[in-house]
Amino acid sequence: MGWLVALTAFVTLALPIALLYRPLGDYMAWIFTSEKDWKIERAIYWVCGISQKREQSWRAYLRAVLAFSLAGLVMLYLLQRLQPWLPYSLGLPAVSPDLSFNTAASFVANTNWQAYSPEHTMGYAVQMLGLAVQMFVSAAVGICVAIALVRGIAYHRRGTLGNFWVDLIRANLRLLLPLSIIVAVIFIAAGVVQNFAGFTDITTVSGAAGVIPGGPVASQEAIKMLGTNGGGFFNANSAHPLENPTGWTNLFQIFLLLVIPFALPRTFGKIVGDHRLGYSILAAMGVLFTLAFSFITWAELSGHGTAPQLAGAAMEGKEQRFGIVWSTLFATATTGTSGGAANSMHGSYTALGGMWAMLHMALGELSPGGVGAGLYTMLTMAVIAVFLTGLLLGRAPVLLGKRVGLREIKYASIFILVMPVLALSGMAITFAIPSLHREVVDQAMGNPGAHGMSEVMYAFISAAINNGSAFSGFDANTPWLNWSLGIIILLGRFVPIACALAMAGSFAAQDRATSAAAELPLHRAQFVGLLIGIIIFISLPTFFPILTLGPLAEGLGGP
Repeated sequence: MGWLVALTAFVTLALPIALLYRPLGDYMAWIFTSEKDWKIERAIYWVCGISQKREQSWRAYLRAVLAFSLAGLVMLYLLQRLQPWLPYSLGLPAVSPDLSFNTAASFVANTNWQAYSPEHTMGYAVQMLGLAVQMFVSAAVGICVAIALVRGIAYHRRGTLGNFWVDLIRANLRLLLPLSIIVAVIFIAAGVVQNFAGFTDITTVSGAAGVIPGGPVASQEAIKMLGTNGGGFFNANSAHPLENPTGWTNLFQIFLLLVIPFALPRTFGKIVGDHRLGYSILAAMGVLFTLAFSFITWAELSGHGTAPQLAGAAMEGKEQRFGIVWSTLFATATTGTSGGAANSMHGSYTALGGMWAMLHMALGELSPGGVGAGLYTMLTMAVIAVFLTGLLLGRAPVLLGKRVGLREIKYASIFILVMPVLALSGMAITFAIPSLHREVVDQAMGNPGAHGMSEVMYAFISAAINNGSAFSGFDANTPWLNWSLGIIILLGRFVPIACALAMAGSFAAQDRATSAAAELPLHRAQFVGLLIGIIIFISLPTFFPILTLGPLAEGLGGP
């Protein structure tokens, strides 16, 4: 019965995504290729002094990305530190320096890692002027970088990749903002809270005192999902009834997480003028997502132990409203994108269920990945696959007419090394220095033994890959974790972006490869299988040794 529900849920989610694949993908391609600017866009260009016809080299594009993100980091940090003097602060104090840095880094990097209880830490001004704004622009930055890489593949003998400022404004005004307005209205109609009521004291039916928080939730929930941002207005995240009221809003939230990332391969095909590789990328994303959903669901449906047997299933940490399948489908979507939202507590999953969620992130978040980030990560993997296949078969390593040479493979190699180096180095430093080890064990880990180790592993992988979800028992609000995870988040976001843009610049400078270069057929099932195999081979063996200390040790230890 459980697998029948899983199949029904999967098909129910896949159908609307499939129906929107072509129109949404084509619309996004039009956004970034249209020659006409809207009046409001021209007004913004004039006010900001932007020359919209002036294209940028990859270095200039990268400098613009970094400068804009740095400005956002500083502004969000200051908003948190100045919170008591802001309107609608709800009487909340200033956020501590280390937590302010961590939160600013997290939201600027489209990670939305939250080492705090949102409704008791952030007032409405910080939520709206700081966090919600960064949800829009950080998501737009990811899309801009993906489009720049696509242009690099499409252009020939050009030293430019477009204009970051134009791309950023168009991504927000033509895509994210109008969609978010529509989605927010739907959420309000469904019962998601949207007010400035603050905290309301109540008396429960049992006579106990309670507090119901309010706030502008629906407007933030819309971009939280559409931008694969994650996080939550409330500490319970999408398990909170004021943030996710019903079963159909739960499905809608999963759909919102996936719809833009899954449509971007169509955008890629439209811009480069060849949809075949776009379909290959889409197929690889879909297969990896299906495998992850199957493994996580299998682990939870077959949960062993006294409590699961008495309850009929592994229901610990899961909302009774949604049950196992709708929880694991949400978990698959959030670990396959950069959306750290959750409608269940990942730390309460079975040991193997938590492990599969962890490994899904470790793949590189490309099934389908965050908005933009999933596409440029998958294209990087395709570059590696083309290069390795060319070496094995004696064929020219050519990607849509562009030769994959030593320079491109160096950039791609650095790209794929960033996440494991950051995650494993962060854990190694944390456990190697006695004072840091004590801080994490005594203050952060909510459980001893193998499960506590899994909490730490999940946190560092989540930060390095810019996911933002966490094992619920882990309290990351300590000085070392706030600073270290914040730095890891920034490096995990912007080093791969630099590599992707450098690769785009190298491709754009090339002319089309001569017809004598025997190009590999990238639209066949063999290439899709090879691409999936390379992704798994690159990602999973790196983390296998530490899995034996955490979820594998816990899972094999028995009930």
